Amino acid sequence: MHMIFRILMVFFNSKKATRLSMFDTSSVTMRATLTDIDFAGHINNGMYLSIFDLGRFDLMFRSGVWDIMRKNKWTPVVQTETITFRKSVRLGTKFSQETRLLGMDDKCIYFEQRIVVKGEIYARAYIATRMTSKKGAVSNEEILAQVGLQVPEDRVVPDWIQQWREQGALPGSRKPAPHNWVH
Repeated sequence: MHMIFRILMVFFNSKKATRLSMFDTSSVTMRATLTDIDFAGHINNGMYLSIFDLGRFDLMFRSGVWDIMRKNKWTPVVQTETITFRKSVRLGTKFSQETRLLGMDDKCIYFEQRIVVKGEIYARAYIATRMTSKKGAVSNEEILAQVGLQVPEDRVVPDWIQQWREQGALPGSRKPAPHNWVH
């Protein structure tokens, strides 16, 4: 709920913004607000991931993919994400949230997202996402067919990112994943 006003603002701003392809870079300008920061006076580490959600939504809205998703009753989900912090974004600081689709493999759609202040990267995340429907995961082939796009040749997911996703993955939701730490 804490991001509802921002997502609505991103949605309405996307209506008058330049149309993008899913393979363009989305840039959303923001300012660090009181609801973003923690007691240390900078954006809370978990808040960055919520801000990155806004960037992916902006790209989906502006590319028209959101309309295709709604028509097909698909839901975007994050499967795996990792983030690196370099500098703190303090209260009141103006920044841009940059989103770029890196590419796809047989299971996931990969994004690189950045928080940029005055042309300098403050934080960067890599995020592996999927589309789901009531029937389960939607194949990337089906997504590309519905969207009417092909992945450009320069969009190759680096091996280390695929290995990171595979090595950090939990079992699928239909398989058991018992918790067995000793107390």
